[in-house]
Amino acid sequence: MADLTNDLRLAVDTGKVSLGHREVMKSLNSNSAKAVVVAEKGKRSMIDDIAHVCKVAGIRLIAYKGGSMELGTVCGKPYSVNSAAIMDPGHSNILNEQY
Repeated sequence: MADLTNDLRLAVDTGKVSLGHREVMKSLNSNSAKAVVVAEKGKRSMIDDIAHVCKVAGIRLIAYKGGSMELGTVCGKPYSVNSAAIMDPGHSNILNEQY
């Protein structure tokens, strides 16, 4: 079984990933996102907003078991990240695995 943390970090390092609610929504609205990762312990209103758009657009939503500070750390950022849109997975298997 693959590890979401490793796959997400590899996607950030080798692919194209947008971070944060505003950028994720832009990616969703432009149909460039292939999947979205959200921090389960993030702001409920933002999670619900993203989840709704993903459902309507048929884009996979992946729940990260942790908070936004942890998700930011996984993405290599020194700040909190509540969501990440995967446009290009790079060398990761994040789009192929079932999380």
